[in-house]
Amino acid sequence: MTKKSCDGFCPIRHILDRFGDKWSMLVLWTLRERTTVRFGELGRAIPDISPKMLAATLRTLETDGYVARRAYPEVPPRVEYRLTPLGETLMPHIAGLIEWAERHRAAVAAARADDDRRTERTAPATRTAPAGPDTRSDRNP
Repeated sequence: MTKKSCDGFCPIRHILDRFGDKWSMLVLWTLRERTTVRFGELGRAIPDISPKMLAATLRTLETDGYVARRAYPEVPPRVEYRLTPLGETLMPHIAGLIEWAERHRAAVAAARADDDRRTERTAPATRTAPAGPDTRSDRNP
């Protein structure tokens, strides 16, 4: 790919950038399991995500056209989310990535452990400052 092909809107960077975050693929994958999902239900299905981060992730996915949001004029408010047809086209690709991750997770874990061991061997020893007199002004002599 030449530099000129990414002038302005770079499809690789600007589209795949959305899936490099921590939550987007997990939210999309969770949405694919159901026709429509309410906000609270989606939050319970992904227990590690905060409501603020879930809302931001859904907003971004909606902006890009992968998720549709429907708000009902009720008290308390009811909001449902679903995959759009565009979002559904991603599911086979996300499924392939998930399958690859499951198949290779042991090899990735081993590579990370090897790197941790190499890093520990080559890291310089940390030195601590020698203990000196306590010069805090709140201390009585």
